[in-house]
Amino acid sequence: MIYKTPADYLQAPRKKLALFGMSGLGKTRISNLLREGEGWFHYSVDYRIGTRYMGEYIADNFKREAMKVPLLRELLMTDSVYIASNITFDNLAPLSTYLGKPGDAAKGGLPFTEYQRRQGQHARAEVAAMLDTTRFIERAEAIYGYPHFICDTSGSICEVVEADDPADPVLSEMAGNLLLVWIKGSEAHRDALCARFDRAPKPMYYRPQFLMQVWEEYLTQSGCLETQADPDAFLRFGYARLLDSRQPRYQAMARWGVTITAEEVSAVQTSHDFDQLIARALDRRGAAA
Repeated sequence: MIYKTPADYLQAPRKKLALFGMSGLGKTRISNLLREGEGWFHYSVDYRIGTRYMGEYIADNFKREAMKVPLLRELLMTDSVYIASNITFDNLAPLSTYLGKPGDAAKGGLPFTEYQRRQGQHARAEVAAMLDTTRFIERAEAIYGYPHFICDTSGSICEVVEADDPADPVLSEMAGNLLLVWIKGSEAHRDALCARFDRAPKPMYYRPQFLMQVWEEYLTQSGCLETQADPDAFLRFGYARLLDSRQPRYQAMARWGVTITAEEVSAVQTSHDFDQLIARALDRRGAAA
């Protein structure tokens, strides 16, 4: 780890961290809090994925839909309109909409093979966006003068790394340049996230083998053909299973850094609070060693 003790971190002239964990536990809130303070550059992996690596896929998908409308088709064919994604740190809907959900086309579903193709695009984009982090640390200081750096990772980071492999390219690169910080949720947080997801299901990324397992289980239990599957019902079916499958993967990643709890994160109101929390996490790790 680049900081081994609380003093190493608190006295560092350049603080560099990456937050990871389930979506909805505070990664982006803390990143925004630090960015609004002084001296912190906020690098959003999801934003990087949706702009640099999947922006063209997203825009092309919009254009395919627009071409179905005669008026928009004519305007597009004559370069009279411009269609682009308006993705932001706080609104990643264009990315999740493109990722999509499998099932009945009449209910907004994608053919399963197309869904798998987009899942693969996302996996490659996430790895590339993570590996861009080091360059952005350098850019943040060289161009903008930010000494401190916070990487707000995607909730699916644990799906594209192998934490038990000491030579994992993404984790090796990240841990060599930032302190990895796991925001650990409780069972109560899991249940709250599931309830929230049930009200408004959104597309998610699955590891290929796990996706096939969940998809086949859903089709068997529902008695549906692939083309008849209710897309939102499938997302609800898979979400709790996905969270449970990710927990041990996050746990393994935590060995590369430190752990803080979602309860601790919810109490953070200032950058000073956050620094003290990271110092305590480093102290706990040292005591447990």
